Amino acid sequence: MNHPDRPAGRALSEAQKAEAERLIDEVYSDNAPVATFYKDVSPVPTIGSAPPVQQPGRAAMSQRATDTSVVMLAGAGSLSMISVSTGVLMYLSQYADPVVCGIVLGAPTVVLLAFCRLVRRAKEAVQAAPPVIHHHYGGTVVQDNTEITTHNRGVIARTNNRFDR
Repeated sequence: MNHPDRPAGRALSEAQKAEAERLIDEVYSDNAPVATFYKDVSPVPTIGSAPPVQQPGRAAMSQRATDTSVVMLAGAGSLSMISVSTGVLMYLSQYADPVVCGIVLGAPTVVLLAFCRLVRRAKEAVQAAPPVIHHHYGGTVVQDNTEITTHNRGVIARTNNRFDR
């Protein structure tokens, strides 16, 4: 068997063979010590006095903040395209009334904003309404409406509970 560290054709002496066999038997024996932990003794890197460096890209944000920023960027882009096209239209026509252009080009935005607010309020109303729960009982039903009124007074809190039935 050729080993990469030894030149080919070099034979081991009898003592080297015996030592290799002893080491192999020691490693693969049943009573060989087993490592149960490892302690890294390499030195911990020192922290210098250099200031932190700004990392490239967007800062870490929550998913909701990321979604909101994307919507704002898309809205700003579309608004700037509408504004530039309005300005070019007014400049090229030379006699366009700015009020009329503002009404014609701003009306879709106002309608869209009103629709978005309506949808948001409808979602809030649906989430705020408690779920409808129907209970169907068989046999005798007893309802106990007990109200507990609690008052805490003083530095050392003394609690007085009053039951109203």
